[in-house]
This record gives sequence, structure tokens and C-alpha cells, in this order.
Amino acid sequence: MFNLKVSDIIAAMEEWAPQELAYDWDNVGLQLGDKDAVVKNVMITLDVIEKVVDEAIANDINLIISHHPLFFQPLTEINFTEPKGKVIKKLIDHNISVYTAHTNLDIADGGVNDMLMEKLDLEVTDVLIPTKSEKLYKLSIFVPDPHLNDVKQALGKAGAGSIGNYSDCTFEARGLSSFKPLEDANPYIGEENKIQAVNETKVETIITESQLNYIIKAAEKAHPYEEMAYDLIVLERKGKVSGIGRLTVLPEVLSLKEIAEYVKDKLDVPNLRYVGDPSNKISSIAIVGGSGKGFIQDAVRRKVDLYITGDLSYHDAQDAEELGLNLIDPGHHVEEVMKESTKRYLEGYFQENLSTLNFSISNISTEPFKFIK
Repeated sequence: MFNLKVSDIIAAMEEWAPQELAYDWDNVGLQLGDKDAVVKNVMITLDVIEKVVDEAIANDINLIISHHPLFFQPLTEINFTEPKGKVIKKLIDHNISVYTAHTNLDIADGGVNDMLMEKLDLEVTDVLIPTKSEKLYKLSIFVPDPHLNDVKQALGKAGAGSIGNYSDCTFEARGLSSFKPLEDANPYIGEENKIQAVNETKVETIITESQLNYIIKAAEKAHPYEEMAYDLIVLERKGKVSGIGRLTVLPEVLSLKEIAEYVKDKLDVPNLRYVGDPSNKISSIAIVGGSGKGFIQDAVRRKVDLYITGDLSYHDAQDAEELGLNLIDPGHHVEEVMKESTKRYLEGYFQENLSTLNFSISNISTEPFKFIK
């Protein structure tokens, strides 16, 4: 059993929520620490504040995974008497690394917005604001006929040929290939400096950009030739669309008041605010975890009846009311749903290492607001 490093945990997180999904203004990735440090204990939190760091020290944590960045803006100084400086000093003194997945985890499939939808038992119908569409490629591989099934099986097992609700999609065209092995070649078929003709099948399939290297390696492993011949063509057609926020349509029309009570109960918040007549009928909903006040116009353009997000100001609420958009603000802190889901993902990913690797959730509430009922 080998020791896992900070870099191994980062690689797992970025399979789920690649850094390139994040907004340009965001600061995601390793915030502080050593990628080569050995990891035994990982703690997941919404925010990295001093109380959370004290908790990490008490529990011998090597790596903190946070949703909100430790550093949003570049630092001009690190003063150990200031709150941020105290946090940094404690992290360094106790060799604790910090990694952040923020807007990339909001946008990712199964990320924060999907977690909120799952918590609310709502079915996702679309993203609110598309930010990226995955590039698709057509991969064509030339295979000697006796090895055709081996290569096709390797492609399918690696995830090639996925189209909607269908897998292992391929097209085949048979033909005659020819080649001449040169002096330093080690041919599977043929002799040095002699033209060799072989009955081969061209297998075509579709793959995504994220799958590209993995699938080609899988095909090369199954292919008998020293040099596998293949074509790779970028397609105009786009793959899966990623984006911020999620849309849904309710199975039955409810009033704004009914939805507000439902959201309060499901998200287990002490209070929430709403905008609109309590009797307004709600059928379609947009949701953005965290602070989504910048997307009010997007919700209007998507013609939803209700927009659920946090950190709405007085003027945001007025603008939405004038636009005829109902709002529910359950607060920013509901994003803490990411803690349990991230723990579950990592435990599944590293299930064979759980005898030497522990994942835990911070028990410290980082919600700054208190509520009078």
C-alpha cells in the first residue's frame, strides 16, 4: 500500500470538477501547501476560517478541501496579527495544505447546483447559463481483421461511442492497407523493406476531449501493431453543455408560499426571504447556489416563474419584483451541502485506500448570521 499525496487528492477532485470550468475571476486549486506532502486525514469545509483551522489541527488534518477560496484577492502583506495572517500562520506551522473547488464545483456535473437540486428532490431539465460545451472528436482506427473485436471492446470499455442513451457506437468499413517496415521496425506482420498488404477494418467512433488520451491509450494496448494508425477529426457538433445554475419544471403547480415552505424545510434553514405574492403560481424554477444576484436577468430571459439563490440585496429584490420574477433567498450558507457530497465522492474514489486515508467533514458552522425566530 503506497502513501497518497496531496496531488492524488487534487487529481481526483479535478476529474470531477476540472479547474477550466471555473470563472476567470475565481481562484481555485491549491491555495497553500505542498502537492508532494503525504496525506492521511482530509477535512472538507465551506470556508477556511480560524475556528475551522483549529478544528483541523485538533484532528491532525493534512489537507483541507474548501468550497470558498482562502485567497480571493492577491495579498499585499501577511500580518500574523490580522485574522487572515493568523490562519495562514497556523496552516503553515502545522503543515496543512488547502485546496479549493469553487465555481468549477458549482458548474460540474454532480456539483453544488446539482447537489441542491437533489436536496430539493427536483429534476434537472437544463443549465441556466451555458459556459462551456465539450469538444467532440471522430476517432478512426485501422485494425487487422482478426483483432477487430478486441479493439472494439477496448474502445467501448474505455467509454468511446457514447451517444445519448446509447453506448459502444461504432461504424466499420473494410479495405486493404499496405505498409513497408523499415530497418528499425518491429512489425507484427510483414518483413523489413518489403511492402505488406493486410485486410483491415476502419473503426469509427465518437469521443470527448476529456476522454481523448485515455481512449487512445486503451486502443493502443488492444491493437497488435507497433504503430497504431488512426485519424482524429474535430467535429462541429458539440458535446455536453456545462454551465452555472440549473432549471427545472415542477410535476405540479404550487403557490410561492408552498414552495418557500418546502425549500425552508428541505434545506433546513432557520429563515428564508422571498419576493412575490404568496399566492403566485409556480411551475418553472431556476436555482443558483451561493450568490446568484448577477443572474437575475438570465432567469428572466429563461422565462422561469421562480429564481432561488442567495445574497440578494434590497435593490436586487426590487428589480426582480419590477420584472415580475418571484425570488426565494435561502442564504449563501446552503452551499454547505457540498461537504457531505464531496466526502461521499472521495470515499468512493479512494475506497481501496480507506484503511490509511480518512475523510471527514468540518463540524464548525461558518454561517456568520444569527436569526431571531
